[in-house]
Amino acid sequence: MSNRHLPIGTRDEFGPRAIRKENLIQTISQQFIQAGFERVKTPLLEYRDVFKPLAVSGEQPYQMLDDAGESVVMRPDLTLPLARLLSTTSIVPPVQWWYVGDIFRVKKSLSGTYNQITQAGIELIGYRSLKAEWACLSEAGKICRTLGLTHLTLELSDAQFVPQILRTLQLNDAAADAFQTAFFAKELSTYQDLIAPLATNPLYPFLQQWPWLFGDSETIFAELKRLLPSNVITDRLAPLQQTVAFLKDQFPELRVTIDLTSRPPQSYYTGIFFHAYVDGGHQYLFSGGRYDKLLASFQQELLPAVGLAFDIDAVTDQLPNAPDQPLTFVYGLPSQWQATAAMVATTPNARLCLVDTLAEAQAAATKQHANLIDLSPKEAIL
Repeated sequence: MSNRHLPIGTRDEFGPRAIRKENLIQTISQQFIQAGFERVKTPLLEYRDVFKPLAVSGEQPYQMLDDAGESVVMRPDLTLPLARLLSTTSIVPPVQWWYVGDIFRVKKSLSGTYNQITQAGIELIGYRSLKAEWACLSEAGKICRTLGLTHLTLELSDAQFVPQILRTLQLNDAAADAFQTAFFAKELSTYQDLIAPLATNPLYPFLQQWPWLFGDSETIFAELKRLLPSNVITDRLAPLQQTVAFLKDQFPELRVTIDLTSRPPQSYYTGIFFHAYVDGGHQYLFSGGRYDKLLASFQQELLPAVGLAFDIDAVTDQLPNAPDQPLTFVYGLPSQWQATAAMVATTPNARLCLVDTLAEAQAAATKQHANLIDLSPKEAIL
């Protein structure tokens, strides 16, 4: 029966995991507030056109029609609504916003992932400086320290690295598209066929090694210095090198890697982007990067922007349950409501016992292995 089952990709949340998740949201929210970010909240429903730049492989938004026949969706992203907000209001950048909310994406069938995801993040809009990337990474690092997530790998990349190499190779549009398709799909035999005509190009030794240029940052930078002309190192890789140095100084416990073979998360990314995960984890704990084309779908004037988003569900699954604390019920007569409420407020992990008799209170305490504080006058137990 459909009224007894959830739609595929959704779940109920309750018990210890729900408590962990709510506590996590509070911890992250407080960190953003203390750092001086301003709260922003956008509607769950948006017009479909807001998300035109979104190109998530194998995912579609939940779509419906409003009363005017316009196509609306449950938001599959929390960044693009902020671009819509900026383009339709008199808010003058720069802004530093924080948010928390759910997004909805219809994932591939049997993917083992959920269609409803809770995210919390920040957006720094109107800042061209590399300091904006560092601010995002710094907030993420501090939050992970607070949560005790110290065995993290942070992977850095650059959305413009592949386009710059292709421009240097002077490939026509068709060849460049074929190259990118094979490269990002890891179709190595096709890739080798595409670079074969470039055997006399000075970049050919680099092209041969490129599909394997991911891993420890020091190793990758040494390889790039050996394989690439100095101007490429200066133009595209200097910000990455500076960011690695910043992270090693501020968060020496982080393992920092470089991946120059990965596709940017979305088409509007324009610079450094990053992901963080724990060993053995199947999902990124947080991700983000620079997207200076944030307003491209809304107005002619473009704005620089950098964002960071925590996958609250993925982080929740990495956190331990709170230590077990004995549950205590506090029982009293209706006339003792104030006294019982005061006792609950001063007793760890205590609840009001909402039954009518002491016998019922004792039975409830026994069933849940809880202590019982009885504030009532003695009752006769039949």
